[in-house]
Amino acid sequence: MGILKIKRIYEPESPDDGYRILVDRLWPRGESKLKADLDEWAKQAAPSSEERKQFHQGNESFEQFKEAYLSELNQSEDARELKKEIMEKLNQENVTLLYGSKNKDENNAIVLMEWLKAAS
Repeated sequence: MGILKIKRIYEPESPDDGYRILVDRLWPRGESKLKADLDEWAKQAAPSSEERKQFHQGNESFEQFKEAYLSELNQSEDARELKKEIMEKLNQENVTLLYGSKNKDENNAIVLMEWLKAAS
């Protein structure tokens, strides 16, 4: 059984990353697609543009963002499909959710990982 983890996309790739999924809606600034070495870009599991803007502009707290994003995930068929895919991948290898935010403690990848773990 693999391990589900999160990592900033700007951190060096590691062999134990396993399957690498970018979970941001926008491509991270300054990062080349070649250097990122992604297996998948899961825009469909990222927060909506409106929710992302509200949080990044400081119009809502992390707890408000988390609640709204979890609601989006629970209502999204695409997110449920991604969840199924990730759970299948974890039977074979590690899965790393990649994000671009500078904030390592409050970001969408943390919320997504919590949502995925709650489902397993």
